[in-house]
Amino acid sequence: MSKQFDVVVIGGGPGGYIAAIRAAQLGFNTACIDEWKNEKGGPAPGGTCTNVGCIPSKALLQSSEHFEHANKHFAEHGITATGVKMDVAKMIARKDTVVKQNNDGILFLFKKNKVSFFHGRGSFVKAVDGGYEIAVKGAANETLVAKQVIVATGSNARALPGAPFDEETILSNDGALRIGGVPKKLALIGAGVIGLEMGSVWRRLGADVTVLEGLPTFLGAVDEQIAKEAKKAFDKQGLKIELGVKIGEIKTSKKGVSVAYANAKGEAQTLDADKLIISIGRVPNTIGLGAEAVGLKLDERGAIVVDELCKTNLPGVWAVGDVVRGPMLAHKAEEEGVAVAERIAGQHGHVNFNTIPWVIYTSPEIAWVGKTEQQLKAEGVAYKAGTFPFLANGRARALGDTTGMVKFLADAKTDEILGVHMVGPMVSELISEAVVAMEFKASSEDIARICHAHPSLSEATKEAALAVDKRTLNF
Repeated sequence: MSKQFDVVVIGGGPGGYIAAIRAAQLGFNTACIDEWKNEKGGPAPGGTCTNVGCIPSKALLQSSEHFEHANKHFAEHGITATGVKMDVAKMIARKDTVVKQNNDGILFLFKKNKVSFFHGRGSFVKAVDGGYEIAVKGAANETLVAKQVIVATGSNARALPGAPFDEETILSNDGALRIGGVPKKLALIGAGVIGLEMGSVWRRLGADVTVLEGLPTFLGAVDEQIAKEAKKAFDKQGLKIELGVKIGEIKTSKKGVSVAYANAKGEAQTLDADKLIISIGRVPNTIGLGAEAVGLKLDERGAIVVDELCKTNLPGVWAVGDVVRGPMLAHKAEEEGVAVAERIAGQHGHVNFNTIPWVIYTSPEIAWVGKTEQQLKAEGVAYKAGTFPFLANGRARALGDTTGMVKFLADAKTDEILGVHMVGPMVSELISEAVVAMEFKASSEDIARICHAHPSLSEATKEAALAVDKRTLNF
């Protein structure tokens, strides 16, 4: 006997669980299907982000930062700490606890909002009168019928041809979060967000880390000036980053892994390591969705084809997050999930792709929103720039972390903020002010005129805005 719902969401990651909650808030009889399992086989909603992405990586970054502070920086504060050791098993256990708290939190939210949760793999079976039949394959198989379907099945790590993930020696983000001890030598392919964050964790704990990147530029999507500042900091920390490499054969053995590659000059090199993390991007997760059963259109990458409203080619079927076009970011998925639920209700859900913030949680952190300086130059937009270093910020000095800067880019004529770019302490939190400002079409003068608390890191944002008009007060 099939169970009838107004809205069924396939996938319980950030896009899916948020879409389900918002749909339920709007009065729809809503179900969410998710197959992720914890170690005991129980439900673990939250998708890649909660289970093997954003949340666990931040837990490990925090632990490794504490370890580095104790070893290298406590003495500056007059604190003597001797014999500081890292219990990797305990660090991983704490990370697992943080993940479980988030899993349980989502299950609680489903209960609170009266969302029916089904633990298993959801797939389309056929179109039926008034909607779609969806099969759930799990501990208990179910058949659901939905008037509206939101697909939020996320993405999977992209493997290198000839080097499949075994999660023991060749690791995706999943295996990288479960390394049982500090490797002496760690190799990474891909100097993107995951590569830099995981490289940072294990470098702080004592691993010799080398990152191989195929592109000739470091963090090509980041504003060039900010990327150079970040690279300088990573080089100083001992994170080795080689750019413009061409990866050759990868061999595994009992000793570890060997990566053959050509460097930027074309010279043959070999990198031997205990573990290899591959982070060369992600691919949409549509295998087993049953798209062909209902004629759901996919593109050549396997992503679901949607319009600007997240509508697919099928009536009543929507898709959000990593499985569609646009940046693969948890918060982008959440915004699309809310917008789709509201559109189903006849409201005007909205997502502004120009004001989606990006963050890399390294130390120093990197965050940005809007256009980079190189993009504005390429588009021929006349702009003004203003920067302010954390070196001249009183709170940063007190924290003992003065690396980096804040940078504003504003329209040369109207002074509207076109982009804000940061590298430095806690910029993942500071970037929100820039997002709000850009949503309200603010000018750099608006930020320059707003009173910021003293002493605070946010004063660097105000000073960078003042710098657009060449009138900084503290530098």
